[in-house]
Amino acid sequence: MIINLARRAHNHNWELDPITRSLLDTDFYKLLMLQFIWKWFPNTRASFSLINRSSQVRLAEIINMHELREQLEHTRKLRFHKSELIWLAGNTFYGQRSIFEPAFLDWLEHSFRLSDYELSQRDGQIVLNFEGRWTETTLWEIYALTQVSELKTRASLKNLSEFELDILYARAKTRLWEKMARLRGVPRLSVSDFGTRRRHSFLWQEYVVKAMSDVLGESFKGTSNTYLAYKHDLEAIGTNAHELPMALAALANSEEELRASQYRLLDLWQQTYQGELLVLLPDTYGTTQFLEHAPDWVADWTGQRADSKDPFLAGDEYIAWLEKRGRDPRKKLFIASDALDVDSILALHAYFSGVILNGHAPNSFRSASDFLDETKWKPDRRIRFSAGWGTLLTNDFRDCNPRHHDGFDPLSLVCKMNDVDGRPTVKLSDNFEKSLGPPEELERYRRVFGTDGVARMPLIA
Repeated sequence: MIINLARRAHNHNWELDPITRSLLDTDFYKLLMLQFIWKWFPNTRASFSLINRSSQVRLAEIINMHELREQLEHTRKLRFHKSELIWLAGNTFYGQRSIFEPAFLDWLEHSFRLSDYELSQRDGQIVLNFEGRWTETTLWEIYALTQVSELKTRASLKNLSEFELDILYARAKTRLWEKMARLRGVPRLSVSDFGTRRRHSFLWQEYVVKAMSDVLGESFKGTSNTYLAYKHDLEAIGTNAHELPMALAALANSEEELRASQYRLLDLWQQTYQGELLVLLPDTYGTTQFLEHAPDWVADWTGQRADSKDPFLAGDEYIAWLEKRGRDPRKKLFIASDALDVDSILALHAYFSGVILNGHAPNSFRSASDFLDETKWKPDRRIRFSAGWGTLLTNDFRDCNPRHHDGFDPLSLVCKMNDVDGRPTVKLSDNFEKSLGPPEELERYRRVFGTDGVARMPLIA
């Protein structure tokens, strides 16, 4: 599939090109979580808000608010197509069929609707809120993020001539190729596209995913974007996110219930998916405390995803915890997904997959040839490692603008839950910079969960 991205951008009638083309154009974990919410919390209400953590960028002065409203209105009118529901019903995900219940798919077809929204601007920032039943608001997260991100892209593209657009995309394609060339042929490599939420554009993400599939072959495990998995016959990747433990914690009625809520979620999740999709996301209130107090059965889960702690530290901590609990780490999966790029992917792969570093820093592994020297391999890998490659895969246009202006740098943009049934939600994270919630609630949660293992690290998109 070859797309002339520059000509498409130059000649576009943007109003006729909606950003969200299908309700499947979302991360796969959102659909898995939606089924969980539909099953256990069908009448719970929730609200979400867009947050621009790159606050120095005044988004409301860049993005046309009328265009954003048009995109949101278009998305509200979308419905799941019959062919999409047939694919969800009949496809095999993670080796399992019938992962979606027939009653849930029937509800998606006949009853599912997105909630209304409130859109305004304040102090140069977009104010975008969603409120309603949790089942009606949760999917807005990815749609809102992709629409704001792409409208920012489109605003910057309008400033360039067709020739300048050619240069922009030629530079981005060259950078993408250079990254893939360093990964191609690396033994045991496992990498997936996690870049939907802050992508440059839908067309660019599709281009990137196809390129990754063609160049990396079996090392490319799939994409978190359900629509691209559906359209291009790829594996849909994902399990769950911080939203679920945030909600269950907010619904707790005592400090004891609050501490236990992170494990109650796991119990409900494994009931929902019959013992499948068992990847831990332990950092909502701090990974260290989560592992320390976890019931023993939690160690039987398949693996863990690290999303806010230094992944080298997080992986070592998980391995030590598994060994302490009498489990073999080599049979488990460790996924890193926070601000990865090719250097960190190679370094983490080397560190966890059995490469002898010979006194060199992990990031000294620069290309596939470094991994092909068998003298650098240990007899056994420490743990199965997989990289969830996000923003710097699908939106790395840094310094690609021929006018040398900013405008294409990715933002640290999130759309997070505010409350459930009127109770404020909190996220502590392993990174102080990623914490969310009212100050008094943050203080209360830190009193309950502590701050062991929590650090302060810069935010990278």
